[in-house]
Amino acid sequence: MARKPNYDYEKRRKEQDRKARKDAKRADRQQRRDESQPEEEANGEGAQAPAPTTPDEAEPRSVPPAV
Repeated sequence: MARKPNYDYEKRRKEQDRKARKDAKRADRQQRRDESQPEEEANGEGAQAPAPTTPDEAEPRSVPPAV
């Protein structure tokens, strides 16, 4: 009886290649973002104030006096 081919190895190899391509693409995109970010900050586009994280910081409310 003939031996079955090792499809597990081939499938794992294909998945590793796919992951390597995705990681390379992700690193390339991140590098391009990092390069373009200082240009935006120099133009003043990236120098916006961060959004408040809690509702208390968003709108200061007046507290009614205690009776």
